[in-house]
Order: sequence, then structure tokens, then C-alpha cells
Amino acid sequence: MVSTLRLADVTFLHWAVEPSAVAPLLPAGVEPDTIGDTTYVGLVGLRMAQVGVLHSPGIPYLGSFPQTNVRLYSVDRLGRRGVAFCSMDAARLLPVLAGRATGLPCRWSRMTVRADGACRTYITRRRQARSVVRVEVGGAAEPTPLDDFLTARWGLHVRRAGRLWHLPIEHPAWGLRTARVVSCRDELVAAAGILLPQDQEPVSVLWSPGVPARFGRPEPVS
Repeated sequence: MVSTLRLADVTFLHWAVEPSAVAPLLPAGVEPDTIGDTTYVGLVGLRMAQVGVLHSPGIPYLGSFPQTNVRLYSVDRLGRRGVAFCSMDAARLLPVLAGRATGLPCRWSRMTVRADGACRTYITRRRQARSVVRVEVGGAAEPTPLDDFLTARWGLHVRRAGRLWHLPIEHPAWGLRTARVVSCRDELVAAAGILLPQDQEPVSVLWSPGVPARFGRPEPVS
């Protein structure tokens, strides 16, 4: 079944990590995708909007909610690049349950996305971890090869019922803008099992107003 949605107010924060440090966190059957022998962990805050099934309009209330993801970058034996989620915090219970049924590491959390002029604040609270990220959005970004590597991802990898699956996603170009971190107090990355050096700044900070997206049918990899 195909789902449609809009990914809105998306902030991408990324840190460089050694592939060997995150390989055990990936679903069996994929490897860390790298650029220049380095891979990355992403902390991505956004608003999910107009979530629907097939070409139906978004479901009222349940179809719009904040979400924060900790994600890694993966490549399977067929050479398909994607993302692999370590955690997906969302503010609506039913979408969380639906995500868990597909094998995604979804969590039901208290969340807020705030807009104040050029600033965006993403607040996530769950029982054992919290995250408060505030960024200031700048002008249009001229995408670099690293920007493309981190954001031009057309699917995700997930392991379910003993099999590895690739879930394709289609959307237009992000329309990226520069951003700077005003403050970042995050515990979600560490809670996912990824230890960054204390006070290490992200190597990439980007923002996008968002894109419409469409998920395709899962395809078995192994």
C-alpha cells in the first residue's frame, strides 16, 4: 500500500562517525554507506503533514505531527543506498504503532516544533532521553556532494520478519537552505548507542521548508 505525505520544516544535523562504530547498529544485510571513507549520523527534526493512504487527502489530526529521527546511511548488496533509522520519535500513538508493525523503531514521545521568525525549535521528550534543538535558517544553499549524500536518499532499509526490506520513497529536490545551530542539547543520539565526543559540533546543518513525498511498496532484499 502506498502512503502520501508532506515532510515539512525539516532540519538536518549531521556528525561524522567511523563506519565500524555504527555498523553493528544497522539492519543485518546492509553496510554503512560512506563518502570519503566516512559515514554520518543524522538528527533530523520535522513535521509530518497530510499523511494519507494512496492518493487520499491527509488524515485529520492523526496525519499531522512532529517527528525526530536518528538515522544512519546504508547500502545493500544490490547497491541501493538508503537510510536506516535508529529511532523515530513521533507525537501520535497510532502512527507509532503502524510504524512498529513495519519494523521501524518508532517511539511515542511528547514533541513540539516551534517557528519564531527565522528560528526553528524542535523539542522531544521521552522517558529516558530528551532533545532540544534550535536553529536559525539562512539563505539558499548550493548543495555540495556531501549535502547530496546526506539528503538525496530514495529509500530506507528495515528488517522485518527475518527479512531485509527496501522501502522506496519519491519526492522532489529538497530546496535546501543554510542553517546554524543556536543551541543543541540532545540525548537521542547517545540513547541510540552512538557516542559522539563531548561538545562536538555537527559538520553539516541544513534546513528545508519541505517536500511532498510518496512511499512505494516494500521490496525484499534478502
